[in-house]
Amino acid sequence: MHNHYETIIVESTRNGTVARLVINRPAALNALNRKVLEELKAALTSIDATPAIRVVTIEGAGEKAFIAGADIAQMQNLDESEARRFALLGQEVTILIESMPQIVIAKVRGFALGGGCELAMACDILIAASNAKFGQPEVNLGLIPGFGGTQRLARRVGLPVALDMICSGRGRTLKAEEAFHAGLVSRMVDPENLDTETETLLDAILAAGPDAVRTCKRLVRDSLNINLAAGLQAEASAFARCWSVGEASEGMKAFLEKRAPAFNLK
Repeated sequence: MHNHYETIIVESTRNGTVARLVINRPAALNALNRKVLEELKAALTSIDATPAIRVVTIEGAGEKAFIAGADIAQMQNLDESEARRFALLGQEVTILIESMPQIVIAKVRGFALGGGCELAMACDILIAASNAKFGQPEVNLGLIPGFGGTQRLARRVGLPVALDMICSGRGRTLKAEEAFHAGLVSRMVDPENLDTETETLLDAILAAGPDAVRTCKRLVRDSLNINLAAGLQAEASAFARCWSVGEASEGMKAFLEKRAPAFNLK
């Protein structure tokens, strides 16, 4: 996987099964401007169309920030129609993360504020260093979240905490431990263990049946938008389909033979 981007780094690891995306603007604390969002969209679209890639990790360059927010200097000069396009571009990136078949992991060090918090919570799994901080301080600028914060945060942490964070802005920033207990963060580790924990998670996902993992992501994501009865029907159909894909046959056989399964990694 070649990196031809200006503001992000894209690397292929684990024999092409993992794509590592790094927002590479450390001097600006990896703030999201239009260029970053366009390049993220392009990279994620390319990954989406590459079945061999099973997991994506997203992180920010440097130790201070995952993403400190959107680029205020660029935003200041937008007119109303440009602001709408900017919001929709950010939303396209987050929707792509949620809808692509790959598991997307946010690897958060330092600040994940505004657009950074919004991007992180669109990811499937969020691993945070204990020094991470999450917030939606847009109201302090006379703005509102534009990349999904008003919609996703309440789904993640519940109405009271979401309204507190969004409506009081800098008045309520969640430290990593608070974010973990609130349900925003999947795993929390000491900063020096962030890389190791991510690799452990990659090991676990890559050892599982590829089709099974893709199907689970789709069903769990869909469960938030459909009623229980419809979700259960979808689950039963997908469960039955496991027998025609071939992974289940190998997985159960390997379990009974007390060996690691040799899944077809197409």
